[in-house]
Amino acid sequence: MTHEETSMRTKKALCQSLKELMKHKPFSKITVSELIRNCNVNRKTFYYHFEDIYDLLKWMLEQEAVEVIKQFDLLNDYQDAFLFVIDYVEQNSFFLNCIYDSVGRDELKRFFYHDFIGIVDTIIRNTEQKLSLVIDNDFRHFLCNFYTEGIVGITIDLFQHPDLYDKEKLISYYSVIIGSSIPAVLSAKGTSVSQI
Repeated sequence: MTHEETSMRTKKALCQSLKELMKHKPFSKITVSELIRNCNVNRKTFYYHFEDIYDLLKWMLEQEAVEVIKQFDLLNDYQDAFLFVIDYVEQNSFFLNCIYDSVGRDELKRFFYHDFIGIVDTIIRNTEQKLSLVIDNDFRHFLCNFYTEGIVGITIDLFQHPDLYDKEKLISYYSVIIGSSIPAVLSAKGTSVSQI
């Protein structure tokens, strides 16, 4: 087994340990000592891979959800990407609610925000390219923040109040926003590449 494979196996074991511990106590009360004892690794190994438990949590969310989303062709497969997010939230709602209860909405938004804004930026840039338009960086930054706020907010609401959302309707809403709203906004504000 290569070093990378061993490292990945250790990280995944620590993630599983964190999830197991969260079934019995709040995220904010879990210690590195409990994690390593539950996972049967030493403290040095934990700190070789992660700065702290928050770093482990961020890595886990990125590996389980964000990195998967980045594999989609976000211009053409955004419906599948959003369906994946909705399914992930449904399957991990207990775990996500434990994190929410321990760190609060703002901290959880911060966990999601950096990665989701990168995904939204990719969608906007790909749409610009498809439409042969260019928008200024300030407006692109504003759009990325605008759409990311909505997506992250809905994602958090989804696992807190799953009964408020119908999966099929949510996918259709996302489709309208990505398929219609973003191109319309870019068309209204963008400059044709041929005019540059």
